[in-house]
Amino acid sequence: MRTSRPSRSSLLPSLLLLGAGAGLALPAVTTLAMSGATAQDAGLASGLVNTTQQVGAAFGLAVLASLASGRTDRALAAGAARAEALVDGYQVAFGAGMGLVAAAIVVAVVVLRRGPE
Repeated sequence: MRTSRPSRSSLLPSLLLLGAGAGLALPAVTTLAMSGATAQDAGLASGLVNTTQQVGAAFGLAVLASLASGRTDRALAAGAARAEALVDGYQVAFGAGMGLVAAAIVVAVVVLRRGPE
């Protein structure tokens, strides 16, 4: 298993994709969430959207970090080198994250209705 330090060129495409995706998705989600709010409820709705995003991100990170930590601990207990165990743990976390993104795409495709025709 390769455990050498990744180069900037190997990380840049993923980071650019993440930035572009978040930059396109978050304003659209915020606009959608605020579209039904009245003028009196705009502050409450905005706060709820922001809080939900923050709590969701913190919860997701906690779950993925727990998966990575558990897998790393098991690999270390099995005698793997520290760097190799970390890579193994991170692979599990990234795989779980990819699975969650794939599930979210399926839900979005199935649940979201078409606009007026």
